[in-house]
Amino acid sequence: MPAESTLAIRHDPAAHRFEVVVDGKLCELDYQLQGAVMTIVHTGVPPAVEGRGIASALVQAAFDAARAAGWKVQPACSYASAWARRHPEQAELLV
Repeated sequence: MPAESTLAIRHDPAAHRFEVVVDGKLCELDYQLQGAVMTIVHTGVPPAVEGRGIASALVQAAFDAARAAGWKVQPACSYASAWARRHPEQAELLV
């Protein structure tokens, strides 16, 4: 089952962060918000839980939140940038 459907990702707008704890390990995506542009600056998944689609789920959650808020997205971290290239259906959200 894909991680996106099983993870309880939490969005903390005040901290500009999406996070989820998997097997006791904190996984996070940090962003900056300037006007209506969300810039994804960091996606982090500890090595112990890599390879499970967690980073992808975090980026998807960020894009979903941006879409709901009417924001554009600038994927500044390397993972988010690569994810955006693999998901052309999200292109309309890119700055």
